[in-house]
Amino acid sequence: MEQFQNNDKLLLSQVSDIDRVAFYKKTYSHVAGGVLVFILFEYLLLQSETIVDFMLSMTEGYRWLIMLGGFMFVTNYAEKMTLKTPDKNTQYLAYGVYILAEAFIFVPIIYIAAYYMEDGTEILNQAAIVTLALFTGLSAIVFVTKKDFSFLRAGLTVGFFIAIGLILAGTLFGFNLGLWFSVGMCALAAGSILYQTSNLVNKYSEDEYIPAALGLFASLMLLFWYVLRIFMSRD
Repeated sequence: MEQFQNNDKLLLSQVSDIDRVAFYKKTYSHVAGGVLVFILFEYLLLQSETIVDFMLSMTEGYRWLIMLGGFMFVTNYAEKMTLKTPDKNTQYLAYGVYILAEAFIFVPIIYIAAYYMEDGTEILNQAAIVTLALFTGLSAIVFVTKKDFSFLRAGLTVGFFIAIGLILAGTLFGFNLGLWFSVGMCALAAGSILYQTSNLVNKYSEDEYIPAALGLFASLMLLFWYVLRIFMSRD
């Protein structure tokens, strides 16, 4: 992400403790709100047989690559819009568009888990609980240790490029990436949460809680995706 620059704004590390705490509350309340909106969007999308059938068809072969490409485009657009404009309405719109995109891309995996797997509801609940526990624990590590995890950026960038390459290869050549790939992606998602949480102090100004929330929400959903895949692989 590129930070919106404005000379009359201070980074969070330069403001008072009271303002910093207020920023944290706004950021995490927006992450929680994003999760609730995601659940609502997901529920509504799953009610449409047309949408479900379409999204399931998009998981086949090269269509999945098209879907991932579209999702990456929306992600990039939403991140830039929240950072480049100080207008809160535009930032909320971009955040909402991103949440909707997440809901769409989750349709196939949640539908399969809920309706095709034994104990599907229990699997979804367990994956959600584990994801939230990991997210909370990783965030606590940053706040308690006050360590700057910005050094993870290079490793995360390389890791995500390798992951994209493996996904492309798996889709084009028809092989299953397997359990260990999901475990590796969970590790990348965990690193991303540490990095994004560290960025709260070192990257954002006190009124940039929406882009901060978007970054955390994206990492949370990535972790949930692969935790869910791990739970599904046991069934």
